[in-house]
Amino acid sequence: HQMDISAIEDKIIFLYSQGTSTRDIEKTMQELYGIEVDATRVSKITDKLLPMIREWQNRSLESVYAMVLLDAIHYKVREEGTVVKKAVYIAIGTDLDGKKDVLGLWVGATESSKYWLGVLNGLKNRGVQDILMISVD
Repeated sequence: HQMDISAIEDKIIFLYSQGTSTRDIEKTMQELYGIEVDATRVSKITDKLLPMIREWQNRSLESVYAMVLLDAIHYKVREEGTVVKKAVYIAIGTDLDGKKDVLGLWVGATESSKYWLGVLNGLKNRGVQDILMISVD
C-alpha cells in the first residue's frame, strides 16, 4: 500500500523538528519506507514551516512578565564551506500567573550587548511594557 503525500510530509517535518539533517532524513525515508526523497525535496517540505515560524516569532506578547530569562547558546556551523561561530539567543518569560513561555529565539553572529538590546526592543514592539525581574546568564 502507498503512503499519502501529506503523511510523508508530516514524517519529514517531524524528523526535521527533532534536529535530523536533510541528508539523514533522505536516508531514513529510504530505509524505513522505501521512498526516495532527495535533500532538495526535504528542504522544500521543511520550508513550508517558515510562515508559521515567522508568525510565532512576531506574535503579540503579554504586557507584563514577572521574570524574563535571557540566554545564548554558542555553536559552530558550516556556512559556505567555512566553519563559523553562531549564537542562538533565547528569551523565556514567566507571566504573573507563573506560566512560562518562550518569547523568542534569534540567531546571531556572536553574543553582544547590542544584539540583546535589539531583542529587548523587539519584545517591547510586540507588547511587553514591564518586566519585574530579568535573569541574564
